[in-house]
Parts: sequence; structure tokens; C-alpha cells
Amino acid sequence: MQKIPVIQDPTPPFATDGKFHVRLTEGRFQNLRRLTTWPMIALFFGLAWIQIDGQPFLFFSFEHRRITLFGSALSWHDLPLLAGLMIAGATLLFFMAVAWGRVWCGFACPQSVWTWLFIRIEQMTEGRASERAKTDHLPLRGKRLLRRVLKHLLWISLSILTAATFTGYFVPIREIAADMLNLQMSSALFGWLAIMAALTYANAGLVREKICLHACPYSRFQSVMFDDNTLTVSYDAKRGEPRANRRNADANSGDCVDCGICVQVCPTGIDIRNGLQAACIDCAACIDACDSVMDKINRPRGLIRFASERQLEGKQSPFLRAKLAGYAAVSLCAIMAVIYGFTDTKSLLIEVRRDRTALFTQLDANTVCNNYRVKVEGFAHDQELIKVSLSGAPTFTLNGPDTIRLSDSNSAWLPYRICGSNVEEMNAKLAFVFTGNGISTAKETTFLSKLI
Repeated sequence: MQKIPVIQDPTPPFATDGKFHVRLTEGRFQNLRRLTTWPMIALFFGLAWIQIDGQPFLFFSFEHRRITLFGSALSWHDLPLLAGLMIAGATLLFFMAVAWGRVWCGFACPQSVWTWLFIRIEQMTEGRASERAKTDHLPLRGKRLLRRVLKHLLWISLSILTAATFTGYFVPIREIAADMLNLQMSSALFGWLAIMAALTYANAGLVREKICLHACPYSRFQSVMFDDNTLTVSYDAKRGEPRANRRNADANSGDCVDCGICVQVCPTGIDIRNGLQAACIDCAACIDACDSVMDKINRPRGLIRFASERQLEGKQSPFLRAKLAGYAAVSLCAIMAVIYGFTDTKSLLIEVRRDRTALFTQLDANTVCNNYRVKVEGFAHDQELIKVSLSGAPTFTLNGPDTIRLSDSNSAWLPYRICGSNVEEMNAKLAFVFTGNGISTAKETTFLSKLI
């Protein structure tokens, strides 16, 4: 398969001074995109507020060194599981790219989702794309100025809401909302929200298509992952060429009437009729637009459709093939590894260290003591009190707090002393036992002694 060219139409329709206006369209793929994106948008804005038994459903707490993932508490020691989730997601994304091209970009990528939201706001405030293009060169005053100001105010409001919600997964969202309403935000929080809001405003409102073409690395991966059997948005040149409008059409003319609607609806401003391009995000807007034109001129749909290079050449394109099977196997292994990892998480982490100041302390002729430092970290919401005891010979006693309150001592080192009378062994094996709500674990240690 040839390398995917980077083609950008220098003069897309509805363009003024390099700016082009995206025309919104309707159709089955746009309906499918909405069925995909609206639940994702609802989850993004809603999960930050959901709590179970007073605990957030999804939260990353730096202060308490705790991760709450879909109601399950994880420690920062479980961060490799999040890396595993990202790896599994990446391999699944590669599998989808080999099979169906950049459907992730067109139907689920946050950059695309927010771009469509901003375009909707633009049409709602300033009118359709053709209207905006006709009046774009006119001076900003009167009603046009009010519409433009309203558009940017709505863009900024959505950007601030997005930034606050994203931050709400790291700082309690209710605290953020209260601070914003009372104008009591710290300088750090204000600065972070301002940066995130500015990036959202710029990415989705000002430099939309440039992110997909120049900043997103995924567009550069296409040449590696695509093959002759990859289904992607394609223009059937054999059927559509030569192009001719209805007035100039003859028996040799193709089905393409050169209306340009496929270019007008493209959010990245490309002409799909030029072939596969790095900027194409497979949103299928051009498919819906072209199908509507074909319906009007009584031509069969599918002039622009999801098709592989082999299918466009009239050949059969098998779905199961070695490259796709390889990505599927890697993706399946990564998902299974992550699932196994989540079954092996620990809600209580314990560290026991010997005090390095002295190996042992001899109190009298028959009593020897060893000093230890213990740290207990709990990550389950129902764990508050942990009882500490000693497992070993009855001649040993444990001196130190017999109960640890996790909220007070989480991640703090606590001093303990074990003393033994008439110890015969030089190195006795003992164990600290930690018992909580439905959990019990032990940490072994060695008691060092030397009698006079």
C-alpha cells in the first residue's frame, strides 16, 4: 500500500483568509456518532459527581495517595495497573485501526467530540456555514458583533466547565464548585483551571483541524497500521469520475456531480476525492452528505463509503488476516493481564523495618529488645482501625500502639519494640500481625539477641 499523502486543500469551500466553515449534516453515521459520543460526554461530566457511601466513584487523590477506580480503592503501588489499562487500550486502538481505520478519531476522540460541540455552538449563534462565510468579511458591529461575542462566551463557558470537571477527578469537584461560586480559589487552582480552559478553547475552537493534522501522532501511525484490506472512508473514483454537474452530464459522466458538499462537511477541510489523506479522521460526515445527494438524483448510495483499497479495485477483502489477528492476540493478552492484575490488588500495605541505630538492646541479664519502625497504609474505604499483635513464642512482648487509626497515621512510620526474656536462639523468627475489618495479614521479621 502506498504511503498516505498529506494533502490539504488550500481553498476549501466557505473559506476566508485560510478559515473554513464546517457545514453540519445528518445521516446514519452522524446518528451513530451521537449515540457514541453523548453517553461519553454524560459520563465525563457526571462521574466526577457520583459518590458511593460518601466516596467518589472515580478519583485520584494525591493527598491520601489513593486511587478510587469505579468504586474500588487502589494504592499508588497499583499504578502499573493504570499503565496496563493504557497499554490494553492502545493495542485495542491499533486493532481497530487495522480493521476500520481512524474510527476512534471520528467517533470517540475527545478532540473530535469537543470540536463538534464547538461547531454546534457556532452554528447556533452565528448561523449556518454558508451564512457565516458570506458575512465573515463584513465589519463586526450590531447583531453580528453580539452573535460573535455570544459564541465566544459559550465557548469559554464550556471550556471552563470542561476544565473544572477534569480537575474534579483529582480535587473533590464539590470543593472546586464551592470555591468557584464563592470566588475563593487558590492561586494554584485558578492557574490550573485557566490553563486547562485555555487549551480546551484553543484546541476545539481555534485550531481544530490543525490538531488532527499536525499535533496528533495517531495520524502518522496510519501508514504503518493500514493495509490494502483496511476499511476506511473512501471515494469510488471508478464510479464517480469523470465529474460533471447535472447540466453538463452526458453518457460518459460519473455519478459525482461535483457539488462539493463532501468537502463542506469535513471538519478537517480535506477533499476525500483526492484519496486517502493523513488528515481524514473517518468521521463519515462526507458519506452521509454524499448519500443525501445520491438520494436526490436517484443514484445508488455508496459513492463515498467505508471500503478497503482492494474493494475499490473490485476484489474481495478478507476480514481475518495475519496482521489483524496479531493485533487481536496482543490486545487480548493485554486485557487479560490487566484483569488478572485487578484481582490481585491489596487494600492494606504494610512495611516493617528494623531500627538501624542498634541491632538489639540488652536491658538486663535476661531481657533483650529489638526496635522496629512500622508503616501501615489502608486504601479501602471501610478500613479505619487496624489492630497490631505479635505472633511467636510467649516469651516475647510487643511494646507500641496496639491499634492504628489509618486516618491519623496513614503513611507515617510508628516506633515499636519487641522484648524477649531468656531467649535461647540467636535469630528467632517472629511476625507482626495486622487485623482489620475482614482482613488479616502478617509480616515476618527476625529477632536478634545476645545474652551475657
